[in-house]
Amino acid sequence: MGYRSLKQCADDLERHDRLVRIEAPVDAYLEAAAIHRRVYAAGGPALLFANVTGCRFPMVSNLFGAVERAKWLFRDTYRSVQRLIDLKIDPTRALKAPIKYAMAPLGAARMLPGYARRGAVLANETTLSQLPQMQSWPRDGGPFVTLPQVYSEDPTTKPGSRAALMKSNLGMYRVQLSGNEYAKDAEVGLHYQLHRSIGVHQSAAMAAGKPFPVNIFLGGSPAMTLAAVMPLPEGMSELTFAGALGGRRIKMARRATGQGPTALPVYADADFAICGAVVDDETLPEGPFGDHLGYYALKHDFPVLRVDKVYHRDDAIWPFTVVGRPPAEDTAFGELIHDLTGPVIPTVLPGVKGVNAVDEAGVHPLLLAIGSERYMPFLKEQRPQELLTQASAILGQGQLSLAKFLWIANHTDNTQLDLHDLGGFFAHMLRRADWRRDLHFHTQTTIDTLDYSGEGVNAGSKVVVAAAGPPRFELATETPRGLKLPAGFAEARVVMPGVLAIGGPRLPPPTFDYDAVRRGTLTGEQAEAAGQIDARQQTADDMRRFCEAFGEADPINNFRLVLIVDDAPFTAANVANFVWVTFTRANPAVDVHGIGAFCRDKHWGCRGPLVIDARIKPHHAPAVEEDPEVSRKVEAMAARGGPLHGLF
Repeated sequence: MGYRSLKQCADDLERHDRLVRIEAPVDAYLEAAAIHRRVYAAGGPALLFANVTGCRFPMVSNLFGAVERAKWLFRDTYRSVQRLIDLKIDPTRALKAPIKYAMAPLGAARMLPGYARRGAVLANETTLSQLPQMQSWPRDGGPFVTLPQVYSEDPTTKPGSRAALMKSNLGMYRVQLSGNEYAKDAEVGLHYQLHRSIGVHQSAAMAAGKPFPVNIFLGGSPAMTLAAVMPLPEGMSELTFAGALGGRRIKMARRATGQGPTALPVYADADFAICGAVVDDETLPEGPFGDHLGYYALKHDFPVLRVDKVYHRDDAIWPFTVVGRPPAEDTAFGELIHDLTGPVIPTVLPGVKGVNAVDEAGVHPLLLAIGSERYMPFLKEQRPQELLTQASAILGQGQLSLAKFLWIANHTDNTQLDLHDLGGFFAHMLRRADWRRDLHFHTQTTIDTLDYSGEGVNAGSKVVVAAAGPPRFELATETPRGLKLPAGFAEARVVMPGVLAIGGPRLPPPTFDYDAVRRGTLTGEQAEAAGQIDARQQTADDMRRFCEAFGEADPINNFRLVLIVDDAPFTAANVANFVWVTFTRANPAVDVHGIGAFCRDKHWGCRGPLVIDARIKPHHAPAVEEDPEVSRKVEAMAARGGPLHGLF
């Protein structure tokens, strides 16, 4: 039960026609990613690239590309892990259904990690430049590890002890293998952001004046990959979760003597292990990187891992994924996380019935939630009260705190409300939310590192939109007749009931060169500053002209939400386009406006439609695009008679 290596996993998938082996030569530079994207979009199988150009290691991708396939990988353990979570929520369930929960203690026993005398991963050594130099997008700053398992330990624990394993952290933090200013075969970039437990470990090491060793694992059991992205409570080792899901306890192998007193153990069954230590007080430019929001994360300074050893097992396979505008393979991670941890939400956040970090909007930019108004049911007029308390609790909870737009509804207003029915949820909110009262801004605060809508790295604003009570507003479904738009605004399109997209004036192009950012002659911060100076005044003037052009009797007031965008037909084409354009490109405190706006007692609201400026600003990062030549080559390989024919 459970896989000991990625090869075992790939062989099992291939035997069951869930993986296709590609024998034709494929370059890790752009080509593998282009093939992956097309196969994923077609709902295709996992892929094994057996002949990687210029590299002796095969690569595998799309293992988690379908939720059904991901669950199949854990078919012997998935239900038992769910039962363990059930018991954590309500221990009395074991008394109510003893047969169903009889095996739960065995699953708990498998959760405990331990040490092994030897590890398959330690069989061979290599160098960073011999690894697959996987690059997904043309403007990426170099090759990246996209499915890393980054391992660190609490420096206050005794190295090599059980306590060290139990207080370890395993996270999926982006790793740049080469490029920029990294010393060849000696350094890699380690990109981690807010609310990541590795930062807690590094802070403790710095406070104690100790070195901070970090190991990066790839492959082994797929359970380790999923464990690395699980939002587990701080202080709970992901190794315990991986053991339960993988069907066997995770074994760590101590490295050979002579590696130093701070050398961390390695995951014994890993396919690869990159071992080293974070350099004290030193950062280097990392990026750009085409990320899961669908834009390039620009070059910024992040910690450096000085590498002392690179290990691999005899039958090593290099796993990778490709991110970009969602949905992508990492979408399945989100669905699995929700499936496993969703029932826990009400136990952590009282009154909150569920949350959905919307994948189509890049996860952190848009969070939908269902709460409950319970304390004063006798009031004749219902308004958000407890919902605001619950919204504050959500924004204080781990990575949920990175949410930029939080829309929260009262579950008793509609018991059939579905967080994953985006159209239905927005219709529910737009019928009830009163823009004079139900908008609550958080300014000068933190947002996701990868979100470039704000004023700088991690810097931006948030808004909570709360709605409770019966419907108050009708939602228009047709473009209003006689709608007169100010100069520069045109092409109004209905997105969904109550939502109108309007093309706005084009903003000036960036005054900086993204290729210069890539070369390192211009930093991301300098690029952002240049763009802010160019566009801030024009965007403010455009939105003032637009909002002041309409009075209370104008037909635009039949809509509740108006979007000012670069391409109205694209935005209105489907719900996915609507949420991606709107919530990745807007900074609430700067880009949310309104017709009939007012500010009373420091509370901002509007009497007419809410207006969001969702145009691309000059300081925004560019959207990812494929290299046209690579696209043509891959399409030719898929043509009749080609080596990829029938895959997509």
